[in-house]
Amino acid sequence: MAIATAPTDVSNADLIRWAFEILNRHDATSLGQLYTTETVERFPDRTCHGGDEIVAYFEDVFAAVPDWNIQIVGLAEQGENVFVQWHMTGTHSGPLLGVAPTGKALAIDGIDHFVVRDGKVVSNFVVVDQLQYARQIGMMPLDGSAADRAMKGVFNARTKLSQRLKRS
Repeated sequence: MAIATAPTDVSNADLIRWAFEILNRHDATSLGQLYTTETVERFPDRTCHGGDEIVAYFEDVFAAVPDWNIQIVGLAEQGENVFVQWHMTGTHSGPLLGVAPTGKALAIDGIDHFVVRDGKVVSNFVVVDQLQYARQIGMMPLDGSAADRAMKGVFNARTKLSQRLKRS
């Protein structure tokens, strides 16, 4: 795959839009142009330092979700800060966030907060709805299901007991 060249002389928001296009091509190598050895990317399951670690992270994600697709729902730029609300879909076909593959469909929402300086990502903080992910793969029961009500009931009973014991 030929490396797609990152745009220059564009706004920080446009640079991040380009990055999302590259993500949908599953082209972690081209994405690597946006990072330096000092870039810090905080994902839900770990923090990556430098372009090599970040590129490797995305290669693992693309292997785990081979039909990965991410769409920008909203984007705002304020100086060096770019905020992106997104919706990702795909199939959980490989290990993802420490969880073995389930073959289940994913439809996950999240937000990124990028700091972009001189055409490079300085940092990014990724927030993913992990409860949504856990419910979709079967790690947690669906909201409102009998299993969910039972789990919440046990938790609430434990909480009440703990509070009573503290007062004694």
